[in-house]
Amino acid sequence: MDLACYPNKTTFKTLKLASTSTSSSSIFVFPSLHKTKTLTIHSHKFPFPRLTKALSTSPTAVQTSPATTNNILQDQGGKPQWKASIDFKWIKDNKEIVAVNIKNRNSDADLEHILHLYDKLFILQKEVERVRGERNAVANKMKGKLEPSVRQTLIEQGKNLKEGLVALEEDLVKLNDELQREAQCIPNMTHPDVPIGGEDSFTIRKTAGSAPKFSFPVKDHLQLGKELDLFDFDAAAEVSGSKFYYLKNEAVLLEMALLNWTLSEVMKRGFTPLTTPEIVRSSVVEKCGFQPRANNTQVYSIDNSDQCLIGTAEIPVGGLHMDSILAESTLPLKYVAFSHCFRTEAGAAGTATRGLYRVHQFSKIEMFIFCRPEESDYYHDELIKIEEDMFSSLGLHFKTLDMASEDLGAPAYRKFDVEAWMPGLERFGEISSASNCTDYQSRRLGIRYRPSEALVPGPKKSKGNLAPPQFVHTLNATACAVPRMIICLLENYQQENGSVLIPEPLRPFMGGRNIITRKSS
Repeated sequence: MDLACYPNKTTFKTLKLASTSTSSSSIFVFPSLHKTKTLTIHSHKFPFPRLTKALSTSPTAVQTSPATTNNILQDQGGKPQWKASIDFKWIKDNKEIVAVNIKNRNSDADLEHILHLYDKLFILQKEVERVRGERNAVANKMKGKLEPSVRQTLIEQGKNLKEGLVALEEDLVKLNDELQREAQCIPNMTHPDVPIGGEDSFTIRKTAGSAPKFSFPVKDHLQLGKELDLFDFDAAAEVSGSKFYYLKNEAVLLEMALLNWTLSEVMKRGFTPLTTPEIVRSSVVEKCGFQPRANNTQVYSIDNSDQCLIGTAEIPVGGLHMDSILAESTLPLKYVAFSHCFRTEAGAAGTATRGLYRVHQFSKIEMFIFCRPEESDYYHDELIKIEEDMFSSLGLHFKTLDMASEDLGAPAYRKFDVEAWMPGLERFGEISSASNCTDYQSRRLGIRYRPSEALVPGPKKSKGNLAPPQFVHTLNATACAVPRMIICLLENYQQENGSVLIPEPLRPFMGGRNIITRKSS
């Protein structure tokens, strides 16, 4: 279940909540109590940044003196904008391909304007270099013995050149920032096998299992939960607002069982377990391709800070190796992370979103892989197979979809969604997704690896013959989104007498329970 990345620049509502200073809690035990502080969730306007495939550091990087940069930043009253490693030359050389991709993704990116800014920046950079050269030449002339009048003339020339250079460098910084903001709106490139079109243009990659046949009226998870005393939405609405819930009795055990079973299954496949921070810097959210401050955003932003609540563990795990160069021998790095997730669910309404299907807070286990570029398609297949194997072992009827181009979030090169049959809702509902983001996120987060082979073979490795670092590819996939899994299990395993069977794989994690029955009065 992915956290959607939308292309538009928008705003969102203000909320308040009590949040722990360190929100992670072990999935092996019930969450412990922490001291809390009040955080205000507020609305801002902010551009949604995105990146393209094969985008390396631009040759037109800004070069300004520290004093000039500091003055500019003080005038702007803020920190410098983070920069994505975008290869504008590649974009310009592949203009037609990029334009088609932007159209197929239904993106708002303005490629013509971006290329115009790039050309303008290139010309301005040349002018800065010319003036800087003239200033250096004047400085060199003043080193020897000179007539006072000649020296005074050179001093005036140097002063004028310095003032002109400062003005040019200020323009260069502003232009480079504008170019970055616009270019970050370009979505990732798209896998050639991705179907082109809107959300209904997906193709079915696989269908597994069969829908259960019932000889009695089917109940939805809300009715089952009420009769079995598993949820309390009314009390949660009073305490927190709509789309919050209390889990009770066996529902709590079922959540813990799902988390522990999922974790154990994924760890068998070589993944390292993590718990993550649940409050992260806004810049990390942006670098992962999400929009923390926008209309219909899924992200809660904390007022008077540069922090957000996470909507998925993909964000803190993606930032785990930020601004680092990894040894090739360490790849692939495979993580399975538990976290709570927080989403505004802006714009969600209707009967299909009732109950646990669409909520503001939930527990989730996420898989994440850092790998070499040539291996990302292979690991994408591995991630979706892990998901399919686990859902099959739980006896679910599901289908795997290859999502269409307009339904891909900005970071995704390709995305597979898994939808499971939910008898009470009488439809398939999304329970997981698996995305290959290629180097979209790593170019923003600054995560590279150094190939182990030297450029020039020799007895010793030195900086001169080391291969240049390359950007890793990142992939993410949902292993278990608890609320929707509870929906599937309650609705598919309901019995005529109102009880619900526990699937075999989960029973060892439920204290040996094999059935949920009504409580005796």
